[in-house]
Amino acid sequence: MNQLILLQANTANTAQNLLGQPSEITLSFWDLAIKGGWIMIPIILLSIIAVYIFIERYYIISKAAREDTSFMDKIRDYIHEGKIESALTLCRTVENPIARMIEKGINRIGRPLNDVNAAVENVGNLEISKLEKGLPALATVSGGAPMIGFLGTVMGMINAFYQMANAGSNIDVSLLSSGIYQAMVTTVAGLIVGILAYFAYNILVARVEKVVFKMEARTTEFMDLLNEPVS
Repeated sequence: MNQLILLQANTANTAQNLLGQPSEITLSFWDLAIKGGWIMIPIILLSIIAVYIFIERYYIISKAAREDTSFMDKIRDYIHEGKIESALTLCRTVENPIARMIEKGINRIGRPLNDVNAAVENVGNLEISKLEKGLPALATVSGGAPMIGFLGTVMGMINAFYQMANAGSNIDVSLLSSGIYQAMVTTVAGLIVGILAYFAYNILVARVEKVVFKMEARTTEFMDLLNEPVS
């Protein structure tokens, strides 16, 4: 019985050796990037740009979103007490868009309310523009990276068909592998960069909208403050 089991095992090993057991092929990220060809260079550059814009804008927007809950109460007290300089000093010590808007409004106290409101809104628009800096570039990356990836796909398939045409009847899979690798790798890389940039863009837009909502609320609160009777 034992001899029969050993004979079967030897027969199986011999069959595997005759058929040629394929060795497992592993590719690192760097190897895949190289197989994507030169078209991977702009895709990688776009990914670096997207990461930089997201981190930089996320920090700036998060800083702008910070707000002292007692800020408007202090401004109200200073204005009611006639301490305009103290109110301006408070605004200058607070580093956020809301404080800069209120500072401009305080500087316009004494003029018609429409002029005050217009001045505050102008500063608000400038602050929003600063917060949105870089977002169009991030949106461009989210749309451009997949397109560059598809360009690499077309170029890879053209290369594969060119190699096939030159090989004639002696077609070898290895001749087509470089073109197919380029086609697949660039597509995947472009889609990955594009999808991540798209999500990053929408995250930043949502955070900017929250800051804009706070700015509008504080503008309304400030204008109502100017309409309050002084006790």
